[in-house]
Amino acid sequence: MTAIYVDADACPVKAEVERVSTRHKVKIYVVSNGGLRPSQNPLVENVIVPEGPDVADMWIADRAKTGDVVITGDIPLAAKCVEAGARVLRHNGEALTAANIGNVLATRDLMADLRAADPFRQGGGKGFTKADRSRFLDALERELRAAKR
Repeated sequence: MTAIYVDADACPVKAEVERVSTRHKVKIYVVSNGGLRPSQNPLVENVIVPEGPDVADMWIADRAKTGDVVITGDIPLAAKCVEAGARVLRHNGEALTAANIGNVLATRDLMADLRAADPFRQGGGKGFTKADRSRFLDALERELRAAKR
């Protein structure tokens, strides 16, 4: 049975995930350290994990399997879920797969090294746009249909 796991701390597409999953009648696990307003949707299970580094990520990685969809911006978590056979989407709709996760991990590590070496190269990145939200909705629809096959 397909399930959706949402790495919910700082996830800008929780409402979109709920809308699409409700249409497909797919269970959603919204995993966070707390502080989120619980949904009244019976398909949504809010999972509050203890405080600590990567506790929510570990919870998701321990459960995601082939046929599931994981929504995350966390690249190491995405790599673990891809390895477990889950379908993984970033918030902007980019699918992370066995074919591209190595490059994405390498780029993440390179950028972390560059930021560490240059104290003036901090933060930033592109903002989340309406186009990103639209791409995400299309990608989630595709991934759910593929996962349910």
